[in-house]
Amino acid sequence: MSAIDWIILCGTLAFIVIYGSWKTRGAQNMQSYVLGDNEAKWWTVGLSVMATQASAITFMSTPGQAYHDGMGFVQFYFGLPLAMVIICITFIPIYHKLKVYTAYEFLEQRFDLKTRSLTAGLFLIQRGLAAGITIYAPAIILSTILGWNLNLLNFILGALVIIYTVSGGTKAVNVTQKQQMFIIMTGMFFAFYVIIQSLPADITFSKAMLIAGASEKLNILDFSFNMESRYTFWSGITGGLFLALSYFGTDQSQVQRYLSGKSIKESQWGLIFNGILKVPMQFFILLVGVMVFVFYQYNKPPIFFNNSTYGKLHKKENAAKIEDLESRFDSVFKQKNNIINAYILNDSKRDAEQSIKRSLAPLLREEKNIREEVKVMIKSDLPHEESNDKDYVFISFILKYLPKGLIGLLLAVIFSAAMSSTASELNALATTTTIDIYKRSIKPNKSDDHYVMATKYYTVIWGAIAIGFACVGTLFENLIQFVNIIGSIFYGTILGVFLIAFYFKFIKANAVFFAAIISESLVILIFKADIIGYLWLNVIGCMFTIILGFLLQLATSPAKA
Repeated sequence: MSAIDWIILCGTLAFIVIYGSWKTRGAQNMQSYVLGDNEAKWWTVGLSVMATQASAITFMSTPGQAYHDGMGFVQFYFGLPLAMVIICITFIPIYHKLKVYTAYEFLEQRFDLKTRSLTAGLFLIQRGLAAGITIYAPAIILSTILGWNLNLLNFILGALVIIYTVSGGTKAVNVTQKQQMFIIMTGMFFAFYVIIQSLPADITFSKAMLIAGASEKLNILDFSFNMESRYTFWSGITGGLFLALSYFGTDQSQVQRYLSGKSIKESQWGLIFNGILKVPMQFFILLVGVMVFVFYQYNKPPIFFNNSTYGKLHKKENAAKIEDLESRFDSVFKQKNNIINAYILNDSKRDAEQSIKRSLAPLLREEKNIREEVKVMIKSDLPHEESNDKDYVFISFILKYLPKGLIGLLLAVIFSAAMSSTASELNALATTTTIDIYKRSIKPNKSDDHYVMATKYYTVIWGAIAIGFACVGTLFENLIQFVNIIGSIFYGTILGVFLIAFYFKFIKANAVFFAAIISESLVILIFKADIIGYLWLNVIGCMFTIILGFLLQLATSPAKA
């Protein structure tokens, strides 16, 4: 990286930390520290909600997902707009009316303490794990660029977030996320522009889209009923809906964002704003990945995008096999390039579209097989190295092809996204620990100042836990999928508890408590058996909880004379 890239990157990170700490300095009480004095307007709520969800994983991993698998991942978000409407109508008015600090306080008022503690505990487990991954994702970048120790980088990034989150609480998170979202979207639009400009002079955006379509990268909708497929229209509109309902409606990292709104209407408009913009934003990020794919049809891509790991493979006694793979890969690239050029010269006529798809299909399969052979070699010869390279596609392109200055900006994008989502997570984890566990069951009846200090203390503790979990982040596959898998394992059960609380008044505390425990156990068993796409776990967990709660309530209710 050049000096200007380092200046842009370091200046951006320093600005976020200093601005967040300075803007929220001064005396604090729990109302201020946890809910930001309920001063947030709708656009602050909306941007804060978007920034919390749009972690570094979104901007680093999603383009790689599109590069390898196309645009189908956008179906994951199809249920989100409907979820926003349901939350605005049902969840937000109840939370505001009860004046709660956390979503789980409501459950004690509706059920009892053990149900509140159970759901708070499930949230702490899954969000604590996810916070580690949001720290780990950008740490890969500097580790790859500089060859620095990954664990040291996890610590540095985590410490930066902890500083301003401890300093200002929710208000610090809210005020910094507006700037972070501006940096994020500016950087992504610049990247998209540079990619288009880097294509051959005769390849317009419309022709690039034709190439992507012919390569099966624009297959957005899958209406099949294949339950094992991770991304279909039906899994997105159902499983995605349940996941979004649970995430935005019951996950404290999101609930705390709109509980800080000035009024019910400000919070509702903030969520509607997020519902309108989220799918187009995700579509655009995937499109960036697709354009990177088109770029690499004219510029030979790496056979494996994690150059550090691939370099280590060269040092093993398998030079002949690597040479053979590289030779096959070169041949496939040249054949694809010839077919694509002929297609473009033929003015991309519709009657040629099916023909080029048939010609490209075996070459794309061969390319995929070659990449899989490399992964098998890495798993065999380098068992402690990551064999998946989807997360390295976009960063590899950034470092090799973007001009000076823009590299620093794109790295600032990824770090800003990591800091915004991690700050929200640590803020929510600390708030839930203090309000739902510490204040309720361990140290009740203490002063407001005592609980503010406890929340700051737990922010540091959860930050340390997240950093520790980030140090084992290399054990997992594509990061954006892993975070969503973690959520899907827990969110369905939590959502089922909340839906019972809202809509099934005859189901009481004991029934819902034991239903949640049984349901969560069954979801974990189904996940381990790997018999269904993970998005469906949200539906299964929610339905199990509701049905079991209903049956347990009937079984334990005294018979009427």
